[in-house]
Amino acid sequence: MSALSDGEVLELHRVLVATPSVSGSEAGIATLMADFLGGRGHAVTRLGNSLLALSGSGPLLLLDSHLDTVPPGTGWSTEPFAATRVGDRVQGLGANDAKASVAAMTAAFLALSRNSLPITLGLALVASEETTSQGTRDVLEHLEGAGLPVRGAVFGEPTELDLAVAQKGLLVLELVARGSARHAGHPPCPGEEGAVRLLARDLSALAGVDLRPDDPRLGPATLEPTLVRAGTARNVVPAEAVATVDGRTTPSLAPAEIVARLRAALASEVRVVSDRLGPRATPETSALLRAARAAHPGARQYGSPTLSDWALLPPSTPAIKVGPGSSSRSHKPDEYVHDAEVLEGARFYARLCRAFAAEVA
Repeated sequence: MSALSDGEVLELHRVLVATPSVSGSEAGIATLMADFLGGRGHAVTRLGNSLLALSGSGPLLLLDSHLDTVPPGTGWSTEPFAATRVGDRVQGLGANDAKASVAAMTAAFLALSRNSLPITLGLALVASEETTSQGTRDVLEHLEGAGLPVRGAVFGEPTELDLAVAQKGLLVLELVARGSARHAGHPPCPGEEGAVRLLARDLSALAGVDLRPDDPRLGPATLEPTLVRAGTARNVVPAEAVATVDGRTTPSLAPAEIVARLRAALASEVRVVSDRLGPRATPETSALLRAARAAHPGARQYGSPTLSDWALLPPSTPAIKVGPGSSSRSHKPDEYVHDAEVLEGARFYARLCRAFAAEVA
């Protein structure tokens, strides 16, 4: 159960980047990491293509990051899966999001498993975070079945080691406008209007819907139309038009209240597609957040507008989102991370775990 040298941490990161693991195709990288951890004396529970390793005893602190990546887009100057070295950095798909966190969390877990900390340290390396979040669901269900409640969780995402202490929830809606179908060449009769025009007015009206109050950590809730579908032929005015609206919610305004305000302001039917992923926030007084600040006193605290698997935890479970790399590089051509960022991430996670152990001892 020896700790990894800096060189071994960087080599692990390079191998991870060189192993393709687009969401839905994580079997190879899961086997790689199961063998890696098993070869260092750790029992690994494999849950589909997600992995869970545990060490120690006491309150459970879960380190969770994802093995999967988005598909490679266009515009790469190097092979996305080549793990190309460019000076002091590695360039490749997932180098930043989130294989830097995977390597750093693994290094911290191996280093601390040699110590007798008064906590259980869990390492969850999960599949499908970029799509369905099924990997973390499987891990949490397994822990619940084993009678191991999560006392704190750290989600490895590229934040430049700043602390995301809150994150917005997701509210997916459909606006359904219903009008009158007719030949496009005929003017409308009185009282007839095409659904597309009706929907267009409601989409314009979205910007005027009151979404106050703003949240002190996360700012305002937001509503953005992202998909529109209508019509069957060029020369037929459709009777129905549908827009998907991506809403990001905060603890300051309940999803049900947002829906009520929309129904009062819009002519379209407002359908709730999904409201199960609520916002999350960790209290300033939590042991986890005190430990994170002690591990990185200069870190900025902020509220994140984007989702992570944190949304799957009960609202009462303290968690933060933090990791090496920068979110601005994610899902882009020539994604990269600096060697120094990976190594500092490993050191930060180890300090955080020690500080959390001291807090709960």
